[in-house]
Amino acid sequence: MKSIIALFAVAALAGCGVETASTAATAAALKKAEVEQGKKTMEQAQQKIGQAMEEAGQRAQRAGDAAEK
Repeated sequence: MKSIIALFAVAALAGCGVETASTAATAAALKKAEVEQGKKTMEQAQQKIGQAMEEAGQRAQRAGDAAEK
């Protein structure tokens, strides 16, 4: 009888370990996805900044050309 109780106790503890490992793996996968999304957002922001700077340079060029006339 004691061996059956011990067997159930070991099985219950092993189940908790599996659940903990599964939870940690899920959390790691979510964090990875969050980091990847953050990188995409940063790249998009850098592209928009680059476009804005290019447009500002073009406007300044046009204003300079117009002032020369």
